[in-house]
Order: sequence, then structure tokens, then C-alpha cells
Amino acid sequence: MKTLTVRKIFLSLVILNTWTSYLYAQDQNVTVNQDSKFEQLLNEKRKINPSLTVNDSYKIQIYNGSSENAKKTLSDFKQNFSDIDATIVFNTPNYKVWVGNYKTRIDAERSLIDIKKKYNNVLLIKPGK
Repeated sequence: MKTLTVRKIFLSLVILNTWTSYLYAQDQNVTVNQDSKFEQLLNEKRKINPSLTVNDSYKIQIYNGSSENAKKTLSDFKQNFSDIDATIVFNTPNYKVWVGNYKTRIDAERSLIDIKKKYNNVLLIKPGK
């Protein structure tokens, strides 16, 4: 009886040893395939980012509220004022539509007069960090 259990143990160890020799850990070789256009876009973004100075410019806020209405206001603004940049900014819990990128307050106030004719609740702002 004892020899039968010793044989079973020995046979189990041999099978276990053989089985573990076929197991492999994760490979360290990773190959990343990416489109060359991605690299071009990334380089363009790197060029543009240092030139963005949000804190040094004045903006005009034309909307503050829900996401859907902000999208509608943005598309309406782009149709009426195609020469002025506009974007949607999310500040919890509201979406804001900011337009323009003015270096001086005087330039922003000139545009504010024209924009007030179309939109009621407009604010002249200077975004901070």
C-alpha cells in the first residue's frame, strides 16, 4: 500500500514538473503599431500648446447652462460670427460658451457691443488658472 502511494506521489511530481516546463511567463517584448499621422498630429499639438496663453487674454461668455443648449448656442454663434473663435468650457455643473481671444480689454469691449445685439446675457471675462 505504501509503495502505491509513493508511486502516485512520484508520478504526480514527474507530471507536475513536465507540465510546468511548458508554462511561460509574460513576454517582455511589446510591439506598438501606430499610424504615422498620429505622430504628425502630436508634433503639431506640441508646437501649438506653448503658444496658447489663456490667462493673458479676454473672452466673452455668451452662455452658461446645460450641455445641449451650449452646443446649440455655439453652432448658432459660429453661423452668425464666423470670424470669431468660440469654444465650450465645462465648469461643474454648467457648460459655458466662451468666444474670442482678445489681447486687450478694449478689443474685447468692441466685440462685446456687436455680440450684445444678438445675445442677451453676455459677460466680459478674463479666465484664470
